[in-house]
Amino acid sequence: MLSPSPVPSRTPSYATVLRTPHATRTFGAALLGRLSYGMVSLSLMLAVNASTGSYSVAGAVMAVFGATSVFLSPARAALIDRYGPRRVLPPLAGLYAVLLAALAYATWRPGAPAFLLGVLTAAAGASTPPLGPVMRTLWSDLVADRELLRRAYSLDGVAEELLFVSGPLLVGLVVKSAPPAAGVAISAALVFVGTLALVSSPAVRGRGAAPSEDTAAGTDVPPAGRRLLGIVGLRRAVLVTAAVGLCLGGLDLLVVAFAEQRQQSGAVSWVLAALSAGSAVGGLAYGAVSWRASNRVRLPLLAVGLGATMVGAGLSPNVYVLVVVTAVAGLFIAPALTTAYLIADESVGAGSRTQAGAWVNTAINAGSSVGVAVVGLLVDRLSPAVCFAVAAVPALLCAAVVTRGSAEGGTVSRS
Repeated sequence: MLSPSPVPSRTPSYATVLRTPHATRTFGAALLGRLSYGMVSLSLMLAVNASTGSYSVAGAVMAVFGATSVFLSPARAALIDRYGPRRVLPPLAGLYAVLLAALAYATWRPGAPAFLLGVLTAAAGASTPPLGPVMRTLWSDLVADRELLRRAYSLDGVAEELLFVSGPLLVGLVVKSAPPAAGVAISAALVFVGTLALVSSPAVRGRGAAPSEDTAAGTDVPPAGRRLLGIVGLRRAVLVTAAVGLCLGGLDLLVVAFAEQRQQSGAVSWVLAALSAGSAVGGLAYGAVSWRASNRVRLPLLAVGLGATMVGAGLSPNVYVLVVVTAVAGLFIAPALTTAYLIADESVGAGSRTQAGAWVNTAINAGSSVGVAVVGLLVDRLSPAVCFAVAAVPALLCAAVVTRGSAEGGTVSRS
């Protein structure tokens, strides 16, 4: 394993992060592969719908794809912790790319059997390479200072946010001149090339399988072989992150309902763009500030900020105010995720970091899916203001539970 690089400056910046040996090459390769994730969902949904002529089939296929991808992510990350990224990532990426290519071929023309598409998407989701958790683990290897690591995680989170904004835009460009299945094929190529570039980086070549019995320095952590969610710090981070996901999933649907109620459906994209812009600004600002409070103190406070802003969003008198309030809500998203990933990293030993990060990633995605489903049941029965308040409850409640648990548990770990 590579030795973490010392911090060359008393006030480490984002430039310092990127000047870390091998950081730019490794990060760039990971982003290339992760761009696939920003494109694949929309591409696959459009391709399945175009091939089958059924929105219900497309919805069912995407649900299967999302479920296998999200809920099996910790298991795939555990394989990487056990055997190392160079042994696990190329086979995963190869299988994933082949399955996406098969889906592109099957949906290129009308008439694809729904059962076949379901099987292929389930298998593709199950083999999705966890490039995000791997990159965050590599950041821990590349940098030693916790302040610099927080900047690295903030930069990583903002870049990922921009990928998920630019991915659908690229799909829109592709479908203007080619079938939607072409977007699926491009997604396959991106993840395969990006993964191969990532594992060829010296940062990965120097990282083999981590020891199976390990403890995090300065923390009372069980050996990595035990269930990770039994670790209090990680469990609280996963809980709060899942609550944040619930808020965000509900918010997406509520924005649509709010705009349609005022006959301004075209404003939905502006509201969601404001959310992403706020998250990017919040993430960069959060990483640039040196905080005195520990990560485990900051995380529930960030969740409270998101929840309180969600309540305020429901009271917006018009779409213009909603755009502003949603942008403010976005300020808390990237910082909350960055903090949760930092807690995951500091709560476990080196032998479990990828899996711990994958649990946080699973929590946000699973929470988002549940949030959409729950709000979907309420939005036709309650006013938007009440629905916004209901969507905010998980973040506020989980923040209160975590804060109380931290207070009862005594002194928290340093950030």
